[in-house]
Amino acid sequence: MDQVAASAAGHAPSYYAATANDDTLRPPLHGEVEADICVIGAGFTGISAALELAERGFSVVVLEAVRVGFGASGRNGGQIVNGYSRDLQVIERRYGSARAWQLGAMSLEGGNIIRERVAKYAIACDLRPGNFLAAFTGKQLREMEETRRVWETHGHAGLEMVDRAGLAAIVASDRYVGGMLDRLGGHIHPLNLVLGEARALEALGGRIYEQSPAIAVDTGPSPTVRTQAGAVRARYVLVCGNAYLGRLLPEISGKIMPVSSQIIATAPLAPALAEAVLPANYCVEDANYVLDYFRRTADNRLLYGGGVGYGGSNPRDIEAAIRPNLLKTFPQLQDIEVEFAWTGNFALTLTRIPHVGRLSPTVYFSHGDSGHGVTTTHLLGRILGEAVAGHSERFDVWASLPYYPFPGGHAFSVPLTIIGSWWYRMRDRLGV
Repeated sequence: MDQVAASAAGHAPSYYAATANDDTLRPPLHGEVEADICVIGAGFTGISAALELAERGFSVVVLEAVRVGFGASGRNGGQIVNGYSRDLQVIERRYGSARAWQLGAMSLEGGNIIRERVAKYAIACDLRPGNFLAAFTGKQLREMEETRRVWETHGHAGLEMVDRAGLAAIVASDRYVGGMLDRLGGHIHPLNLVLGEARALEALGGRIYEQSPAIAVDTGPSPTVRTQAGAVRARYVLVCGNAYLGRLLPEISGKIMPVSSQIIATAPLAPALAEAVLPANYCVEDANYVLDYFRRTADNRLLYGGGVGYGGSNPRDIEAAIRPNLLKTFPQLQDIEVEFAWTGNFALTLTRIPHVGRLSPTVYFSHGDSGHGVTTTHLLGRILGEAVAGHSERFDVWASLPYYPFPGGHAFSVPLTIIGSWWYRMRDRLGV
């Protein structure tokens, strides 16, 4: 499928859409249906929760505004990065040691869920082990050492520090001074993962309706979700729209901000060149505040992403925005052609911690994974399912954390956030 065809099929014109292994078109909702659970959003969070509940024997309906995996779940860097967008030591300073230990106990589970489901449901999504966090400075390396020490106290034994001499076995770039390898991380084709999970859900009796955006949610004791042409009556509703929630529920959407990230994918590299650039076939992200991330694909392309667009803004020319950083990292790829360039939004919270809670006793939500969504969405999808099934202990840990609206309201939140990001970009450039 070429980029035009992929876009016409409803997905962004990405490498993932062009190499998706399932092009099933699911019907929109027409008329009224009933289920135990109605899930809004067929991305990782929604499908993960729906699958958890279907495995427990609940009847589930999923409403998706466009296509399964249309948002960040089908467009991201495909990196299995453990933990959260803020380190456990930051979480401890903010929320205390009890909360840090509770969140730390869950912090490897998202990656484990992915591996378990890939094996259980035979999902073909190019799963590969290994994630590498690259340091530009000695300061970043020292911070990684502290992060490793904290992680190890929480039972993560898969971390390994790498010095400059060890870099050659991981990444062929002289930009870095070292880094930290997470052997429990990895990378996947994210769209094929969520499509495989959706098929597993349907095999268990779950129903998915595409092209069916929710336009109203009744949060009462017998909640109803309405679309343009139908309605779902359920016992519980799970709101999992994330950065694509829009203004459906302003009481929660005001606490997240859509942020775009841009990705390019090169033409396939010669196998020898691909192995020379990333010898271990780990995915890589750097340690800057506004970071770059990259990896090899199954067909030996280099997929390279980075940049931010607060409020969901996008550059006019994605390749022009991202290619210079690719060439800073890999000048040996100066002549390589870029075949795909796309963008997508993730949801940012002011605290950079996922926003989880209840709108009523029957309506639950989770969003705002703040750039660490591949693993966190799987964890929180499971926790949503647990809560609906009557086991809300872990859900309540997340729901107890404080969350705030972005300062400045709708008009000024984006410019104020941009000003804040300038400060951190300057710190990255100065190495402080």
